[in-house]
Amino acid sequence: FWHPQRDFKRLRGVEDCVVGYCGGQKKNPTYRNIMDSTESYIVEFDPSIISYEEILNEWADMHSPYYPSKTQYRSAIFYTSNKQREAALKKVQDLSKNGSKKVYVDVEPVTSFYRGEEYHQDFLDKQTSTYSSGL
Repeated sequence: FWHPQRDFKRLRGVEDCVVGYCGGQKKNPTYRNIMDSTESYIVEFDPSIISYEEILNEWADMHSPYYPSKTQYRSAIFYTSNKQREAALKKVQDLSKNGSKKVYVDVEPVTSFYRGEEYHQDFLDKQTSTYSSGL
């Protein structure tokens, strides 16, 4: 979840992106004890500058949802409204049309989001200049 956090924060209209855990039933997951949650991030954005659909397009460009994964690393879109749900389902359908691979993306209502540990926030920006410069 580190790369998407950095990449979303660079987009015009994105106000913040926080990494953490979502999608589980058990309370207070952590990286060392993630239980039934999924590594996630919340993107806060100004819809007058960037649309939810544009956020979904960026999300789709950032990863490959073409393989099943255990709960911690699964591909998921958590929505907060029916409009977001419909847009997310359309994006998943569009991804399915673009190739012969099966798409593994769960689309679910957002549950409690638990902010990740501070060392995970802006993790890539905290690394050495060699790592963060891509050398």
